[in-house]
Amino acid sequence: PAIMMVDWQLPAWIAVIASLLVGALIGAWQGFWVAYVRIPAFIVTLAGMLLFRGLTMIVLEGQSISPFPGGFQKISSGFLPDFSSTGYNLVSIIVGIALTVWFIVNEIRERRSQLKYGFEVPSQTLFVLKLIVVAAVINLFTFMLASYAGIPNILVLLFILIVVYSFVMNRTIMGRHVYALGGNEKAAGLSGVKTKKVTFWVFVNMGVLAAISGLIFAARLNAATPRAGTNFELDAIAACFIGGASASGGIGTVFGAIIGGLVMGVLNNGMSLIGLGIDWQQGIKGLVLLLAVAFDIYNKNKRSA
Repeated sequence: PAIMMVDWQLPAWIAVIASLLVGALIGAWQGFWVAYVRIPAFIVTLAGMLLFRGLTMIVLEGQSISPFPGGFQKISSGFLPDFSSTGYNLVSIIVGIALTVWFIVNEIRERRSQLKYGFEVPSQTLFVLKLIVVAAVINLFTFMLASYAGIPNILVLLFILIVVYSFVMNRTIMGRHVYALGGNEKAAGLSGVKTKKVTFWVFVNMGVLAAISGLIFAARLNAATPRAGTNFELDAIAACFIGGASASGGIGTVFGAIIGGLVMGVLNNGMSLIGLGIDWQQGIKGLVLLLAVAFDIYNKNKRSA
């Protein structure tokens, strides 16, 4: 997007759409080798990382390109507009109340559904306590945002992605097929799942998500740099495993991955605040990743025993 917006002077929305399309094409490239040529995904993505980082260096000629238009920067640094002049962001408070109501209604509906079909549910006291605690956390968080500058655009985008992908993975045939493919590819194929097609489109989807991440990071830096995003792959992998994803596939949730990402974010910020060097940070994160995978394997062996 940097070349299109800074060098070619194209509108930001055209650059964003073009970047998402390029991300989809890169995902299709990766998916083709994995799904149809049957090269292991680890090898393909490792080769892709080296290939596209090299192409980035070539395209940018080893230099940074900046600055970006103000509208593009707001993707990462902007906030939802407010219509109040009381000193508190009223939109944030309204959103907090709306999320609380939605959560309570959804939990009550889910509990009634489980009771209807005879499933075991927590006691009434624990259920009410859960509602109170979660509602308090939601409103405290949104009140803190309201006392600052409101809800950031990046948080809105994150919320939309969580809702959409949670729905797709839990409520659609495509989501069930992805879980089945991750659990046992041969069994999924024998059950009628078009494993090659599903694998291909999963990689296309991941290419688009990677493009979104790149756009957000570029907007935050207000520059396109050849070394941007280096070692982010370690954080992403660790976040998934910490959030409950299994190394053997077929297990994990979207919300769990978000929790894992928050843990890695807190870990990174905490180590920076206490003054740990980048060498120690990399070592600690590598150890966290190793422990997360070891815990997953331990649970898997315990379930199969």
